[in-house]
Amino acid sequence: MLGPGSNRRRPTQGERGPGSPGEPMEKYQVLYQLNPGALGVNLVVEEMETKVKHVIKQVECMDDHYASQALEELMPLLKLRHAHISVYQELFITWNGEISSLYLCLVMEFNELSFQEVIEDKRKAKKIIDSEWMQNVLGQVLDALEYLHHLDIIHRNLKPSNIILISSDHCKLQDLSSNVLMTDKAKWNIRAEEDPFHKSWMAPEALNFSFSQKSDIWSLGCIILDMTSCSFMDGTEAMHLRKSLRQSPGSLKAVLKTMEEKQIPDVETFGNLLPLMLQIDPSDRITIKDVVHITFVRGSFKSSCVSLTLHRQMVPASITDMLLEGNVASILGLPWPPELVEVVVTTMQLHDRVLDVQLCACSLLLHLLGQALVHHPEAKTPCNQAITSTLLSALQSHPEEEPLLVMVYSLLAITTTQESESLSDELQNAGLLEHILEHLNSSLESRDVCASGLGLLWALLLDGIIVNKAPLEKVPDLISQVLATYPADGEMAEASCGVFWLLSLLGCIKEQQFEQVVALLLQSIRLCQDRALLVNNAYRGLASLVKVSELAAFKVVVQEEGGSGLSLIKETYQLHRDDPEVVENVGMLLVHLASYEEILPELVSSSMKAVLQEIKERFTSSLELVSYAEKVLLRLEAATSPSPLGGEAAQP
Repeated sequence: MLGPGSNRRRPTQGERGPGSPGEPMEKYQVLYQLNPGALGVNLVVEEMETKVKHVIKQVECMDDHYASQALEELMPLLKLRHAHISVYQELFITWNGEISSLYLCLVMEFNELSFQEVIEDKRKAKKIIDSEWMQNVLGQVLDALEYLHHLDIIHRNLKPSNIILISSDHCKLQDLSSNVLMTDKAKWNIRAEEDPFHKSWMAPEALNFSFSQKSDIWSLGCIILDMTSCSFMDGTEAMHLRKSLRQSPGSLKAVLKTMEEKQIPDVETFGNLLPLMLQIDPSDRITIKDVVHITFVRGSFKSSCVSLTLHRQMVPASITDMLLEGNVASILGLPWPPELVEVVVTTMQLHDRVLDVQLCACSLLLHLLGQALVHHPEAKTPCNQAITSTLLSALQSHPEEEPLLVMVYSLLAITTTQESESLSDELQNAGLLEHILEHLNSSLESRDVCASGLGLLWALLLDGIIVNKAPLEKVPDLISQVLATYPADGEMAEASCGVFWLLSLLGCIKEQQFEQVVALLLQSIRLCQDRALLVNNAYRGLASLVKVSELAAFKVVVQEEGGSGLSLIKETYQLHRDDPEVVENVGMLLVHLASYEEILPELVSSSMKAVLQEIKERFTSSLELVSYAEKVLLRLEAATSPSPLGGEAAQP
């Protein structure tokens, strides 16, 4: 309808569109006329004030009553809101005094291209329409049509020229008609004689002025048939085929066989779909939801916009109602709503290449898990192999999509910490460790990627048996870069300390990295001493390194710009003196420090003896804490006891 190849009649000099001065038509300048439509004349106009182009469909009306009735029926269409529906921008009635005619004017969005031009271009070149493009735009058309049918609105005039292209991969339905206009028998008969092409898209019953949602299904089937056969069938042949299907649906079999022979993409799906859409009896035709199911659920089609349609079809109404009310934790009275989780995961599996589906599904899962953990902190996450493999598949299908990456990392971190070693092994075998390190290295500027990546790395190391430790040798340097990029980020520091601790236990920190890691752990403690989890993991990491390295021990006690580690230990103890876990980790570090003769004088001079004595007296019920305190006190006593020759023992 709007293509550059349409026959255009330019107005003569000074010609204006119909309408008297002061009427709505006066604000538009007619640029040229397109081929006549089924209902009237189509003009490309320019709004004189804004210079914006529009298309105005002018429908000649027999009288005021007819025009008003049509206008009343069309007015609700102005309220439609959908990304793939082009609504009328203005509707008005005007009188052309020169020819004494009344016109209903429908102002529409102007675009150069439509599906009609795409089909004609491919037909001339005898080329097949790109499969991925067709799947994407078909998903948009289905989503728009499902929206209309959900509102009990019938398009009535669906054909390729009424599906416009806003961009190369974004289409819209336009030119929705009304029952009044479409049942004007005289107008239709005249137009059919002038150009039978326009009526060839209409369903058999629509020729008798009976319209329903099933009529739209027939028209859509004809559009799909035209798009799939344009590489081997010319326009006239295609028109005769569409008309013949109204009497003899068997003629479709020959076309489908040719499509199969010519290896048209997705021919199996279309072979299942088209016979069900092009049934002569409308009661035998499938619905728009059936079309979606066959193509995007049962079939292998992918589209970036079909997620909403699928959501409405697949999620039980009782569940979506509760979600909309915000009562997520109350669904089914359980911490985890298993029915919804299963639906979400199944949808992700069926549409792994549709980014919008993956994003919506992961967002919903995160919301569910987060809400449930708030209400049921001890609940076990609903994690199994199907969920983890689905999340991994999402990463593989969309490796560069940062929002999805962050959500998948977060979901895996939540589920991995509550599952068995076998799950951690599965994730490692899938190359998840390498994936995390690659993105930490390449996405330092993304705070969310770094935080979620470190969190997942921590979770994987916590319970897993690491078979291949080689990739982990890069982690200390990567964390150093992350902490340098986000020096005041407590969450980043917390995750980093957890990873450092587990790496030290696994022996994945090289000796030449000890000093650097100790410095980073101390820096993190100074930054966020109030975060008990950070403090615990940092002191565990320090204890693990000090246990195996005197060099690490000296790094803890040496006086630097931020103070020595020993003064920091005392500060930490005073801040968390009522937290047995923190005190225990501090005590463990002191035990390992005291194992080095050269460190004992530093412990003595820092008055650590008083701290240890207090720990021993305050935590009498904790045998482990008392044992730690006594061990260090004995070492300090020996270091300060008099020598056999009198005086203090010689200081090393």
